[in-house]
Amino acid sequence: MIVFPAIDLKGGQVVRLAEGDMARATVYGDDPAAQAMLFAEAGAGHLHVVDLDGSFAGRAENRAAVEAIVAAFPGYVQLGGGIRTRAAVEGWFDLGVARIVMGTAALKDPQFVRDMAGEFAGGIVVAVDARDGMVATEGWAEVSDVPVADLARRFEDAGVASLLFTDIGRDGLLKGCNVDATVDLARRVDIPVIASGGVKGLSDIRLLALHEGDGIEGVITGRALYDGRLDLATALAMAGGA
Repeated sequence: MIVFPAIDLKGGQVVRLAEGDMARATVYGDDPAAQAMLFAEAGAGHLHVVDLDGSFAGRAENRAAVEAIVAAFPGYVQLGGGIRTRAAVEGWFDLGVARIVMGTAALKDPQFVRDMAGEFAGGIVVAVDARDGMVATEGWAEVSDVPVADLARRFEDAGVASLLFTDIGRDGLLKGCNVDATVDLARRVDIPVIASGGVKGLSDIRLLALHEGDGIEGVITGRALYDGRLDLATALAMAGGA
């Protein structure tokens, strides 16, 4: 199981939000590339980066920071946040990003996401962000009437690399990952699932790793790392490597 340390970008700084609320951001640093290198030194081979400003704007707002991270990090960078056009997708892949995460586009323009998944094999991840079981979009500012599993199934035959499932109600709050909902989704679809939202410590990593056979590909963790509640090297070892 892959452990993805998270770097969320707001105004060029490394931050974490509580429940996706931009007004509830905690700043953890002003050098994203240096943070990426710290994760690499701890053994991480994958990184999850989000342009939070871009999620709301629908276009790249932290490009310089992302470029610096990609240049510095020796492993694979997975990037999300406002990537909704072919030019944006192609531009990030050309820069060296390994996988692109699409959320709002998956709900509002599913054919575009399917086209990108077909064109860039193994390069597109669909973000399935949920509040009370329904899909949220636009940087989590809007909640749709589409159930999570229904959205996920739309992409089963599209060549999507993974589904990134986040329980917004737990994100950034250290309440513990919603393992039951994540595993339930993984069992319902034929696409590997990445868990996200609320990871508080090794117990979450251990539980998710037990369900790797159910389709859990990885887990994203942010605040627990920054607050010192989770040691990355230990988490990587427990999950079976980076």
